[in-house]
Amino acid sequence: MSNATERMAGSEPRTLSLNAQDNIIVAVDAVPQTVAARGVKAAVRIPRGHKMASVPIAKGQPVLKFGQIIGFASEDIQPGSHVHTHNCTFAAFERDYAFCQDARNEQILPVEQQATFQGFRRANGKVGTRNYIGVVTSVNCSATVARFIAEAVNKSGLLADHPTIDGVIPLVHSTGCGIDSDGETFEVLKRTTWGYASNPNMAGVLVVGLGCEGFQIARMKDAYGIVESDTFRTMTIQDTGGTKKTIAAGVEAVRHMLPIAGKAHRETLPASELMLALQCGGSDGYSGITANVALGVAADILVRNGGTAVLSETPEIYGAEHLLTRRARTRDVGEKLVEIIKWWEDYTARARMSMDNNPSPGNKAGGLTTILEKSLGAAAKGGSTTLNAVYRYAEPITEKGFVYMDTPGYDPVAATGQVAGGCNVLAFTTGRGSAYGCKPTPSFKLATNTDIYNRMLDDMDINCGDIVDGVPIEQKGQEIFDYMLRMASGEKSKSEQLGYGDAEYVPWVIGATM
Repeated sequence: MSNATERMAGSEPRTLSLNAQDNIIVAVDAVPQTVAARGVKAAVRIPRGHKMASVPIAKGQPVLKFGQIIGFASEDIQPGSHVHTHNCTFAAFERDYAFCQDARNEQILPVEQQATFQGFRRANGKVGTRNYIGVVTSVNCSATVARFIAEAVNKSGLLADHPTIDGVIPLVHSTGCGIDSDGETFEVLKRTTWGYASNPNMAGVLVVGLGCEGFQIARMKDAYGIVESDTFRTMTIQDTGGTKKTIAAGVEAVRHMLPIAGKAHRETLPASELMLALQCGGSDGYSGITANVALGVAADILVRNGGTAVLSETPEIYGAEHLLTRRARTRDVGEKLVEIIKWWEDYTARARMSMDNNPSPGNKAGGLTTILEKSLGAAAKGGSTTLNAVYRYAEPITEKGFVYMDTPGYDPVAATGQVAGGCNVLAFTTGRGSAYGCKPTPSFKLATNTDIYNRMLDDMDINCGDIVDGVPIEQKGQEIFDYMLRMASGEKSKSEQLGYGDAEYVPWVIGATM
């Protein structure tokens, strides 16, 4: 950001010039018609978070923000004009991927100097930030039974004797049958199901199926060499004898897990054990200026402390992926990201869609014009460190540092993939006011502007809108990192206090539903 937010003389509204190459400025405050900002008189009212042309832009010429292309002028644009969907359009353009150009060896703090938190060390060495028991479904047909099992245990009073257990959660979904049992949908659901079952925030898991579905539990167990134990059980409604018998058997199975899960206790652990999912939803014109940038600083701090930061949402880095390939540790890592981008171009074309279909009506109302603009802001969540690995949806994340996972941009589906990959904390930025929570991984929300923070105070954990009032981005990034440590240690986020998280388990269905 070349110039900090500047309150001009008199009553002139605040605006931002983000890069010397830009041909637009961003309205921090609404700019009334005929009022000048940075020497340019507004031809019409410019809503806050939106863009105003600072120089003439000829038809067909690129519109530049952050020094990058966010679209192309569909007509001649005069200085002072509102630049938005009516005169700025999406078009594909060549990107210089410059593989590995900005990669560097990160300086990781020694363990004794790393920040710490209070977490649960599991028997396999992984570390959790929460201590849940999950009732996971293989198919939608067992969803109601799974909910009844979890509800029965939670209402039984059994948890009172085990205060370190955060609860029993039903993790249900809408698929599991009517799918190609040898295809991509099956493989993704297999990875996602076992990823949740083995997430370190889970102390025990019961997988419940119907019995005749396409996604067979036995096939998943064979694929991963899973053996049933005191903390991992499976059953089907058909084999158990129907709804009532399965509920009773499920409650009994969970009851036997409670004493084991209840023995877990928090201990002091280094921040290198944290795996942070980076998410944004309900983005607006402030997202790439405040919250996303500050979250990127927090991600950098986590990486320096030996931890892992996981960026995702491929449709929302489209057009900005060249900024990530420059940071790739190896050319293979960068090429894998480009391969995924090409897959998405084909995927959307086959569905008769465009990559520019991603910005929602709310995104556009908040000032975002094209997917290119949205992506540049979204990619900022990934900070500035070297990109160490690229993963497919719900694959186990094994590399430390900054990594990428291919997911859709739709928040519940994207976050489900990250949690399946092993994320034990989640940060979620929003400008329009997303209402979201996640179990078993606690999430906290960062407001991009002060208005939405104050309006949705019960949902927002941190206000990043004060960055445009002069709070340094580095200071805000440290605030986010410190809050994450507290949340990882057991402090409940706003979404947890509200009870969010039971309905946000949404595995990605890629193929046809038959």
